[in-house]
Amino acid sequence: MTACPTLRPLLQTALLVGVASCAPIGADLEPTVEVFDGLTMGTSYSVRVVAETGWEPDRRARVGARIQGVLDATESAMSHYQPTSELSRFNRNRTTEPFSVSRETFEVMRRALDLSAQTGGALDVTVGPLVNAWGFGPDEPMQLPPNADLLGRLRSHVGFEKIELDAAASTLRKIDPELECDLSAVAKGYGVDQVAAALVDEGEARFMVEVGGEIVASGLNQQGRAWRIGIERPSADGGIEQIVPLSDRAMATSGDYHIVREFDGRFVSHTINPHTGWPVEHQLAAVTVVADECVVADGLATALEVLGPEEGYALASERGWAALFLVRDDDGTITAHATAAFELLGSYNGN
Repeated sequence: MTACPTLRPLLQTALLVGVASCAPIGADLEPTVEVFDGLTMGTSYSVRVVAETGWEPDRRARVGARIQGVLDATESAMSHYQPTSELSRFNRNRTTEPFSVSRETFEVMRRALDLSAQTGGALDVTVGPLVNAWGFGPDEPMQLPPNADLLGRLRSHVGFEKIELDAAASTLRKIDPELECDLSAVAKGYGVDQVAAALVDEGEARFMVEVGGEIVASGLNQQGRAWRIGIERPSADGGIEQIVPLSDRAMATSGDYHIVREFDGRFVSHTINPHTGWPVEHQLAAVTVVADECVVADGLATALEVLGPEEGYALASERGWAALFLVRDDDGTITAHATAAFELLGSYNGN
């Protein structure tokens, strides 16, 4: 799974210092923050848990192992890079017989297909072979750009409506035996949701979980405020476009500039339009979505990036989705266009 780290949490120095020290019992100090960092799904993760007192080593070790275990399980089931994953085995299965998968993989596929229907196929997990052909999958492409015959052949096997689900049996069935899937647009978001659920199960209510830029923020941060999440400006100068206060919500971004390929002196995005077979070619540099679940924010961000600044903005506004579109003008200037639902989130203006 590839990473698109276009969101990053803004963690104050005081917060980080607080993690490194343990307050005496009974001291009138801010809560401590337990920090967990690691690697997963070809990217990094970061978890911050606000605790009234520092954790004992055994609890830290147990929760840390649970976080890593949840993410490892998601990757081992849904990675299209790991040949032994459920998804890879499903992709190699060249039949139209039902294929049994875990409850987790079935749920992610179900959510992805639901988002596909909501976005007119702009999000389409069956785009995997096209992603690979453009060099954004596990294998190096034979040539860039792929020749028209190859793209036409691959496109004939793309279509989210070519998968049938059986919830009772937890099976997936290909209507087209050549169909292959890539869950990168939703798996990281699902993994974030699963880590958040594990922390709630551990009795925690104040935390921030981030995997490759996909985020869930729960409760309040160490200073008793909403978590401060910075949206990166997609320009050569970089910087932060906007800081969003986030609490009990999820956020994800899709952009055209972090993961690219170059050929003939031009750069192409890793986001492939399933209707054309080509990387997206419009002026939408990045789109950020806030939703109740990270799997939804993750999938919608990809879909809106495919649709572009006009069609994507119109759909998000019509559906009441909270989305921020960062559009690159001809002179390279970035212009922000927020839906009404995103504007209601406000901007952080505290200290």
